Amino acid sequence: MTEHTQHNSHSPVRDSEPDHAHHAGHSPEMHGGQHKQHHGHGPDDDHMVHSHGQHAGHSTAMFKDRFWLTLALSVPVVFFSPMFAHLLGYMPPEFPGSAWIPPALGTVIFFYGGMPFLEGGLSELKTRKPGMMLLIAMAISVAFIASWATSLRIGNFDLDFWWELALLVAIMLLGHWIEMRALGSAQGALDALAALLPDEAERVTPNGTETVPVTDLAPGDVVLVRSGARMPADGTIVEGQAEFDESMITGESKTVARGPGDPVVAGTVATDNTVRVRVTAVGEDTALAGIQRLVAEAQASSSKAQALADRAAAFLFYFATIAGVVTFIAWILLGSLPEAVTRTVTVLVIACPHALGLAIPLVIAISTEQAARVGVLIKNRMALERMRTVDVVLFDKTGTLTKGEPELKDITAVDGTTPRELLAVAAAVESDSEHPVARAIVRAAHHQGLDRPTATGFSSMTGRGVRAMIDGRTVQVGGPALLRELDLTETDAMAATTRQWAGRGAAVLHVVDGDRILGAVSLEDAIRPESRQAVKALQARGIKVALITGDARQVADAVGAELGIDEVFAEVLPADKDKKVAQLQARGLKVAMVGDGVNDSPALARAEVGIAIGAGTDVAMESAGVILAGNDPRAVLSMVDLSRASYTKMWQNLIWATGYNIIAVPLAAGVLAFAGVVLSPAAGAVLMSASTIVVALNAQLLRRVKLNPSQVR
Repeated sequence: MTEHTQHNSHSPVRDSEPDHAHHAGHSPEMHGGQHKQHHGHGPDDDHMVHSHGQHAGHSTAMFKDRFWLTLALSVPVVFFSPMFAHLLGYMPPEFPGSAWIPPALGTVIFFYGGMPFLEGGLSELKTRKPGMMLLIAMAISVAFIASWATSLRIGNFDLDFWWELALLVAIMLLGHWIEMRALGSAQGALDALAALLPDEAERVTPNGTETVPVTDLAPGDVVLVRSGARMPADGTIVEGQAEFDESMITGESKTVARGPGDPVVAGTVATDNTVRVRVTAVGEDTALAGIQRLVAEAQASSSKAQALADRAAAFLFYFATIAGVVTFIAWILLGSLPEAVTRTVTVLVIACPHALGLAIPLVIAISTEQAARVGVLIKNRMALERMRTVDVVLFDKTGTLTKGEPELKDITAVDGTTPRELLAVAAAVESDSEHPVARAIVRAAHHQGLDRPTATGFSSMTGRGVRAMIDGRTVQVGGPALLRELDLTETDAMAATTRQWAGRGAAVLHVVDGDRILGAVSLEDAIRPESRQAVKALQARGIKVALITGDARQVADAVGAELGIDEVFAEVLPADKDKKVAQLQARGLKVAMVGDGVNDSPALARAEVGIAIGAGTDVAMESAGVILAGNDPRAVLSMVDLSRASYTKMWQNLIWATGYNIIAVPLAAGVLAFAGVVLSPAAGAVLMSASTIVVALNAQLLRRVKLNPSQVR
């Protein structure tokens, strides 16, 4: 656009760094996956296979199927188990072959339900990296062998673990199914959205419109999106205005007004009017496809806390093995072989770390899923863990705390002209311009319900402003350069007002009728209404808030004062933003950086937590650990609350899981046998199962944390 060059000389948008120049592009890394491949696959889909860790090669559906069959087989095994019957004080019915129900069905359970753990344990053994799967495999294998020895009356041992084996495998399968389902839910929610994308679109042609497959669309095409229809691709509105439902992208249920020049995202819905949209990205290049890949990265990312759980499991394997060997030797030296075998088997069975296996992954999985539901995409799980330690949140101003577009702020008019009349005239002159400043004036007049006079003969004057004819008179709108060209001077009262506007960084435009100044308007980068809430809520949580911008000092200070921000960094070149982050860190502060531009990347990478805001325009921010799908800065609060809640759950689960084993294993070994305190195999098995259930239920409590940005206080 050439008109209104002089507008930009004052505009708070141009004075800031060019944050939005990159929005039309996406990084090559973001384009690595196929967009269409996700369609139709939910979280239980057979193809949703994790390629890492203990779940390698295992799908969610596989664990689900094995769990249900194992559970069905476990019921008769448990019911007919003499040990379980004795524990509850009942006599199971007896008939020919009834004694062989637990061994027969228990064997099926061991090989069918336990196979994923046996394979995983063998893999860990081959790589000499003992962990959870090996310890689980050892526990069920020992239980299987000991139970068969008891059933066949070999050695006269009373080690009937069939019921424990059945419940152990069933609970393990349930836990892994829950975990993988949770891990897949965030991706599944986005897959469901992708499945809702239209298969066809109405492409505008010189002869009207034609219906074409979405795959035939290309950047530059213009599509017609009717009321109630979904956007087939990313684009920019060129004609029409509509309220868009963007909840599937941002998590915010309130519709958003979009008009000419505004970006719209694939999958969102035009709720009330028809618009024409010029396509900017299709298929795997869309914001939605980028978000899907970010969630996939989040699911695959490693975690320090997860590594801690893995190390704990490895320690527990050695601990249980050594404890078993020591237990066996000690009881042999005491002259009791049957007791030595019984105690050793009990130690090895109850040391199964399934509760530990669920302790961290389930918390992380539920956290990732819950965050994705409200538009917070955790790309790097370490960011989630670090967010609770942050001392200061450093917000980039333009496009983050502000909308990144001008908004009419004030009006002053000379005697004889009312502010409403002045705005109506200015909007009439600007109505044919597509400049952001012109759109802001027209939008303000529309919101006030003003009737604009008819303007004809519109033309732009490079570097000075625009002009048009109204009722045969030439009316011009422009900045200081226009007044100098026309040799016009403001009145003292008007000059005092406009100096005050300029002092806080506003763009000042004058409306001139012939050779007479009718008045002036100020335009400023609009502060998001949500920004005030975000700043206050962060401060209420003991977190400082800082602002960084390339804008002039007076602009930055005005925004900082209005929002109550603790510290303001102004006139910072894009290349120097990371230095400001380093300065804060040098003061001993842990920093979360929130930005929306490519030029924020070094600062995002240097900060303890990098948060990119506005995934609809910049989902390819490789240096950010967290992506906020919408533009609501309150979503940062969701991250803080989720990080604190998940950290608490991690440690609660770790303490419960490891604490149980550390206490139960020595008791099972018989260290207090001299005092008459012995943990029986049955009691140990019950406690082990209970530990697993407690850990799983405790992690589920994370779902009660309120994360919707509009509800966070």
